[in-house]
Amino acid sequence: MLAEALRLIRVYHDLKQKDAAARLGVSTSYISDIERGDKTPTLAVIQKYATAFDMPVSSIMFFAESLDGAPVSGPRSFVAGKVLALLQFLEARSGREHAEQA
Repeated sequence: MLAEALRLIRVYHDLKQKDAAARLGVSTSYISDIERGDKTPTLAVIQKYATAFDMPVSSIMFFAESLDGAPVSGPRSFVAGKVLALLQFLEARSGREHAEQA
């Protein structure tokens, strides 16, 4: 869920991956790897997202599938999934579905 949340943050701000990478000070390939779920962002990178997009780290970490190696489940996981589904619905209605990555 964290990978999708980070992708949706980028899409919400109408940024291509290369623009988000420049804003965050990381490579475009790293953004791509994170959004595909191939790499897990470090806490430092999550802090960069929070700073760059003016939001609390806790709002981003809400979508983490695990904390300290223990899987997150129960109501928090359920609500996070519903929030992502709503954001995906809004993304599709806005016409920015899967905004250009490059």
